[in-house]
Amino acid sequence: MNETLAVLGFSTTPLELISFALAVTTVLLNVRQNHWAWLFSITSSATYAVVFFDARLYGDSGLQLVFIAASVWGWYQWLHGAGETRLVVTRLGTAGWAWAVAAWGLGFLVLSWFLKNYTNTDVPHIDGFLTAGSLVGQLLLARKKVENWHVWIVVDVLYVGLYLYKDLHVTAVLYAVFVLLAARGLRAWSNIARVER
Repeated sequence: MNETLAVLGFSTTPLELISFALAVTTVLLNVRQNHWAWLFSITSSATYAVVFFDARLYGDSGLQLVFIAASVWGWYQWLHGAGETRLVVTRLGTAGWAWAVAAWGLGFLVLSWFLKNYTNTDVPHIDGFLTAGSLVGQLLLARKKVENWHVWIVVDVLYVGLYLYKDLHVTAVLYAVFVLLAARGLRAWSNIARVER
């Protein structure tokens, strides 16, 4: 699954292509609030963990393992909500925004320090920043917060550049597609969101 092949002029592997297809399916199902998105998320996270490890993107690789656990939790949340109440799309309040920004900042500091000091990655700071942002985005998605799409737009734009730098061209294209899908998700979820008090 790691043998190199050319697709549309890009160098890739079969595993990266499989991961690509699974990830696109995940986001399309998320936009539609279909709970099966979480199954595709688990599968694409498992395959991308290997792709990123091979590219020495250890933060991203480890993040995929966290995504698997978060996807199990997210799936449960989407199916069962909060006890008797079904989970609906809502917006973060001021306190929610503050917690999300603080979590992203703290995650960035911890992850970039760890990656710089304990791995041989050549991109510890951007890997740490995007890994922390992705965790925040995933948690907001699991709770059906509209703002998850804002996070994904920022993260995905930056990931395009990182993956081009790491010669993961197919994955860079994937993340460019993710930017468009996140914009679509933001528009769709904004139209139905309740405001959190």
